[in-house]
Amino acid sequence: MMAERKRKTKDPCPTCFLNRNLCICERIPTANTRTRICLVIHAKELKRTTNTGRLAIKALVNSEMRVRGDSREALDLSDLLTPEYRTLLFYPSEGALELNEKLVQQDPRPVQLIVPDGNWRQASKVHYRHHELKDVPRVMIKTPNTAKLHMRAENTPEGMATLQAIAHALGILEGNEVKESLLNLYNAKLEKTLVGRGILK
Repeated sequence: MMAERKRKTKDPCPTCFLNRNLCICERIPTANTRTRICLVIHAKELKRTTNTGRLAIKALVNSEMRVRGDSREALDLSDLLTPEYRTLLFYPSEGALELNEKLVQQDPRPVQLIVPDGNWRQASKVHYRHHELKDVPRVMIKTPNTAKLHMRAENTPEGMATLQAIAHALGILEGNEVKESLLNLYNAKLEKTLVGRGILK
């Protein structure tokens, strides 16, 4: 069953972006991780109350958000490429490596995961247009998404909301505790979103 958005959320909570009577802010965990997450989000995505990437940033201490598409000047991400981290671009392009324990063990440095956030077209532009990232390895996870309910349509069997995907990636990089805390947050967001649409009671 696919849930489709039909109307805008009026006066949403500025933190979890749900109707205030459905707010899940008290369920946002605080996770300190060795892995660094950089969310590269399209400006248009900031207006969508179904966005989940921003919730990941609120939960993860070692994280930041960069906004692209809000001006004519291109966003430069070259300052992210520091030797302190092993930087990977979380994008399922052709030739992307599977993010797994074997890959992680090849380099002792902590991972910095650059995560494009937006619709498929917006996210793909981070992959194609940011030439400063041309030598950054692309990685993906191959965990199928077996959920019956989604906030948005998914184009592939592995398609996930950004928060879901980050949770699974951190499960590999950090362990199950971080993964489960983020998945619990995602499930709370999904449930309350569908309640707000009248799909769940």
